Amino acid sequence: MTPCISIAGRNIGPGHPPLIVAELSGNHGGHLERALKLMEAAKAAGADALKLQTYTADTMTIDLDAPDFQIKGGLWNGRALYDLYREAHTPWEWHESLFEKGKELGLIVFSTPFDTTATDFLETLDTPCYKIASFEIVDLPLIAYVARKGKPMIISTGMANLSEIQDALNAARKSGCEQIVLLHCVSSYPAPISDANVRTLPHLGETFSCIAGLSDHTQSSAAAVASIALGGCMVEKHFTLARADGGPDAAFSLEPEEFKRLVDDCKNAWRALGHISYEVESSEQGSLVFRRSIYVVADIKSGEQFNRQNVRIIRPGYGLAPKHLPTVLGQRAARDLKRGERLDWSDVQF
Repeated sequence: MTPCISIAGRNIGPGHPPLIVAELSGNHGGHLERALKLMEAAKAAGADALKLQTYTADTMTIDLDAPDFQIKGGLWNGRALYDLYREAHTPWEWHESLFEKGKELGLIVFSTPFDTTATDFLETLDTPCYKIASFEIVDLPLIAYVARKGKPMIISTGMANLSEIQDALNAARKSGCEQIVLLHCVSSYPAPISDANVRTLPHLGETFSCIAGLSDHTQSSAAAVASIALGGCMVEKHFTLARADGGPDAAFSLEPEEFKRLVDDCKNAWRALGHISYEVESSEQGSLVFRRSIYVVADIKSGEQFNRQNVRIIRPGYGLAPKHLPTVLGQRAARDLKRGERLDWSDVQF
C-alpha cells in the first residue's frame, strides 16, 4: 500500500490523523452567503476540508421530462433530473469566493468535476485535488482526463464492482496519477446503517494498493468511527446548518454539533488505535501499587513458619508478587515481622 499521499501539504495515510471532509453539496440553498456560513461552521466543527460539486444541469443531463429522465423512488422520487441538478448545483461564479474563503479559514477546498469543462475550470482555481463521484466511476474518459492534470485523486466506489474499480484505477494510473484515495461508499440517500459494510474498507485498500476511506451517507457517525477503527484515512460527510432548512441533501447531512461529534470521535478513534504494546503506559504507573502482593497479616516471630493465617495476598502491591506465595508458605521468618509489613525475600529464611 502507498504509505501516504499529500493534499495541500496535508499528509494522508495510515500514520496520520484522518482527513475529515465536509460535503457542501446543495445545502447552500442557492445562496452564496449561506455557503460561506456553512464553511465557517464546518471549520468551527473541526472539518479539515470542504468539498464542492462542480457542474450545471446542462453538463449533467438534458432538460426533458421523458420517463428515462424522471427519478423513480427514494428521496427524490418524481423529480426530473434536470430540475434536481438545477436546484442543487453550486454556481460556478461562486467557486472563486469559496476557494478564497477556504484559504482564509485554513480549510482545504476541492471539488468533484462532472465533465471536462468543470475540470478545466477547477484548474484555473488551482484545486489541490479532484474527487470522482461514485456515479462517475464508470466514466473512464473523464477519469483519464482528470488524472492528466497531475493532482491527487479521490475516487468513490459506490455501486462499483471489483472490475469497475480496477478499470477506474487503470485509467487513472495509465494517465499519470499515482496519488489515489479510494472511498468505500453506499450510494443510497440516506444509506441504511445495516448496508454500511465498513469491513469492505481495509479489503479495498489491500486489494488495490491504495489508501482507503469512507464516503458516508448514513444518518449517524457510527459508520465513520468504525471506518477509522478499521484503518480508514479519510471520512467524507454531508454537512448542513439545519436539516429543517430542507434541500436535496438535508436528510442525510449532519448539523454542526453532530459533525463536531463525528470529528472528535473519529480523531479520538485514530488516537486510540495507537500501536501494539504490552508495556506499562505512563498513565498506568500510578495504578501499579493497587495490584496484589504478599503482606504479613498477623505478627510473626523470627523463626516462625509462614502460613495462610499470617501472610496473605492483598492490596497494595509493594510486597512479593502473588505467584511466590506457594514458595513462601512453610518457610520461616528471618526476623520479627509486624502485621501490615510488606514481605520481601530478605524476610524469608530458607
